[in-house]
Amino acid sequence: MKPIRKAIFPVAGLGTRFLPATKAMPKEMLPVVDRPLIQHVVDEARQAGIEHFIFVTGRNKAVIEDHFDRQFELEMTLRDRQKRPELKALAEDLPAPGTTSFTRQQKPLGLGHAVWCARELVGNEPFALLLPDVLVQHPRGCLTQMIEAARTVGEDANLIAVEETPAERIHMYGVVGVGEPHGKLFSITRMVEKPRREEAPSNLTITGRYVLQPEIFGLLAAQKRGAGGEIQLTDAMIELASRQPFYGLQFEGASFDCGSKVGFLSANVAYALARPDLAPAVRGELARILDGNRKI
Repeated sequence: MKPIRKAIFPVAGLGTRFLPATKAMPKEMLPVVDRPLIQHVVDEARQAGIEHFIFVTGRNKAVIEDHFDRQFELEMTLRDRQKRPELKALAEDLPAPGTTSFTRQQKPLGLGHAVWCARELVGNEPFALLLPDVLVQHPRGCLTQMIEAARTVGEDANLIAVEETPAERIHMYGVVGVGEPHGKLFSITRMVEKPRREEAPSNLTITGRYVLQPEIFGLLAAQKRGAGGEIQLTDAMIELASRQPFYGLQFEGASFDCGSKVGFLSANVAYALARPDLAPAVRGELARILDGNRKI
C-alpha cells in the first residue's frame, strides 16, 4: 500500500450525550486526565507517521483550531515564571506549520458526509480516519498497528480496526464478517450496521479507526441518505468492498468509547493509572471511594 500521510478527524458532532458540559465546549476538548480527547487521538496519528491532520469542524468548534495553534500570551507567562517543563510540553504538542487543515461540515449529515467534506484536502491518495470518540490505549497505538499491517497487502486495500464485543452490545455497532486470514489481517466478507444479536455475522465490531482508499469519496458523493437521514460511511464501504479488498485488524490494546459517560470515565481512570506520577494517589482515592460506597 502507498504511504499513509493524511488523516481525517471528524469533530463536528454536537456532543448531546454530554450536555450541559458540551453546551459551550466541544466534546472533543473534554479532558482525559490532562489532555483533551482530540489531543490523545492526534498523538496516536503522529506516532503512526501522519504528516497532515485534517479536521472536519462545525459551528462552535473554533476552540479546537485554537488548541492546535500557538498561545503567545500563555507562552510569555510560562517563560516569565520559569515554567520550562510546561513550556516544553506545549512546544512538543504543537503541529508543525502547514500540517493542519480545517474544513466545515455545515449540516449534520452523518459520518459519511463529514469524510466527504475533506475530499479536496485528501486528494487522490489513501488516508486514515480516526474518530475522536474512541481512545485506544497501547504503547504502539492502533493506527501504527494498522499501517504496519497495511504494508503486507495490495495498493488498493482498505483496513478497518475491529475488536471483540459482548453479544448483548453487538446491536450498538457495525459488525464485520470474517474471511480468510492474511497474517495479522483477515479479509472482511460482510459489514452490517447495528444488526440484531442473532443476525450478526461475528462478534467483531468496527472500532473507529480506518485506512481507506480515495475512491470512497466518489461513492459518498452519490450516496443516498440512510439511517437517521444521514449519509452513512458503512453504506459506502459496503459498496466499495464490491470493487476493492477490505481487511480487518483485531488490534492490541484497550479501547474506550468516550462518546458514552461510562466509557469516558473509564478512560480517565485507565489513563491516570498508567501515569507513574498519578497512579498511587488515584488507586488510594478509588479504594477510599469504593470503601465508602460499600458502607452506604
